[in-house]
Amino acid sequence: MRTKCVTSVLLGLTIALTVVGCAVGPNFKPPPPPVTNAYTFQALPSTTQATGVAGGEAQRFQFGLDLSGQWWTLFGSPRLDALIQEAMARYPDIAAQQAALRAAEENTRAEKGVFFPQIQGTGSYQREKVSGASIGPGFPGFITSVYQAAVDVSYAFDVFGGERRVLEGLKAQAQAQNFQLEASYLTLTSNVASTAIQLASLGDQIAATQEIIAIEDKQLDFIRRRFEAGSQTRADVLQQQSHLASVRATLPGLQQQRAAAEHQLAVLTGHFPREAASPDFTLSDLKLPQDLPVSLPSSLVAQRPDIQAQEALMHQASAAVGVATANLLPQLTLSGSVGDESLHSGNLFQPDSAVWNVAAGITQPLFEGGTLRAKRRAAVDTYDQASAQYRLTVLKAFQNVADTLTALEHDAQALNAEYDALSTAQTSLDLIQKQYDAGAVNYVSLLSAQQTYQQARLAYVKAVASRYIDTVTLFQALGGGWWNRSDPGTLHTAAADAIARTHTNQAGRFP
Repeated sequence: MRTKCVTSVLLGLTIALTVVGCAVGPNFKPPPPPVTNAYTFQALPSTTQATGVAGGEAQRFQFGLDLSGQWWTLFGSPRLDALIQEAMARYPDIAAQQAALRAAEENTRAEKGVFFPQIQGTGSYQREKVSGASIGPGFPGFITSVYQAAVDVSYAFDVFGGERRVLEGLKAQAQAQNFQLEASYLTLTSNVASTAIQLASLGDQIAATQEIIAIEDKQLDFIRRRFEAGSQTRADVLQQQSHLASVRATLPGLQQQRAAAEHQLAVLTGHFPREAASPDFTLSDLKLPQDLPVSLPSSLVAQRPDIQAQEALMHQASAAVGVATANLLPQLTLSGSVGDESLHSGNLFQPDSAVWNVAAGITQPLFEGGTLRAKRRAAVDTYDQASAQYRLTVLKAFQNVADTLTALEHDAQALNAEYDALSTAQTSLDLIQKQYDAGAVNYVSLLSAQQTYQQARLAYVKAVASRYIDTVTLFQALGGGWWNRSDPGTLHTAAADAIARTHTNQAGRFP
């Protein structure tokens, strides 16, 4: 008898598992890529302007060429490569994002359990006094013990797909977290590279300033000697002293900027500022990448992790609409229990102690004061919000690329102009210095030439650094080539899906 009961319960659950209705709510479709074939309104030159100095090489835009997953190696600096690898291994935010991804994946696995029967074993012992009046008039009361052991089985029909939409939303959330992790990798590697370049630039600016200070100090000694000889005025000495003091006053600011860059680089590599050795970077240690892979506009959407993360959030919002819709419809459950009940523990598993029950239930919301319908409308509004945020993310991504592409061309032009300015200032200073030594010009002319040279020298260093930093910014704007990298914790399946979707949606329209 007990076997037949158990069979009946399991048969009912098996039927329940096979009777699955359709999932209500919208079926999410990834937005197609935008219909545009260029990043900027005006056509970009294929090659930037060249200047005959280190860091002044022409850069070639190679549209359609894939970006390396380890783009930082293009700068040819083993020291930079080591810093980035250390940062990826030690930076706490990466560990935090990885933990968040694991949590999202476990939540997805947990939700899958609702599609299986929920089976629980129970056992109980109860000592109680029973009133005889509950049995019959005049029946004496008595004290008894009740022993129970049972297996409870229940299953909720997902007739309208509410739980499937919940699972769909959790999968989308995990995918969003996966792309957020990759975005964190991209931000981290870009920050390390930019900070290292800034550190090199500040080091060169400090070295140039110290060199200028040494020259100006010698100039002050020369003017003092001429003053003592009677060929210079006291005003000339004071002017030179004032100029030298002004140049020296710029040095602490540069040194503070360098210290801040060192501290930032230490934190990015997972160290306290006082624990990390200061990397002695110079711009001459870096090689300016000359061939710049530039993704086609039709591929950018799939290659930017921030866009992919926002698309996944949009998918999650779509699934939430399905959940809210299913909550308006009937919920069907089936449950059963098989066990034993006896007044004596020794008789608990005897044939005559068997008990069982099978129950089915349906729940249909009849009146909720408009709560469920309002929640569904809110879910639709949240989806509209996510869709608008997706479009904004795409627009900003294209803006990032367009800004950086034009900046690289303008950086090349600026460096060429700064190099010409520096060369002219150097030639002018040398000539006026000779004229001053010969007494042909006054000190004011020399001072003006010195100031022009100093400004040109520092502006030149900054112009060189801008080319390196904007190259890093371009690689970041293009997504960092994560689909070509296989570091632990980075994307694999999502990458393949995203790239495949790019090629199948070429004719799509921007939502």
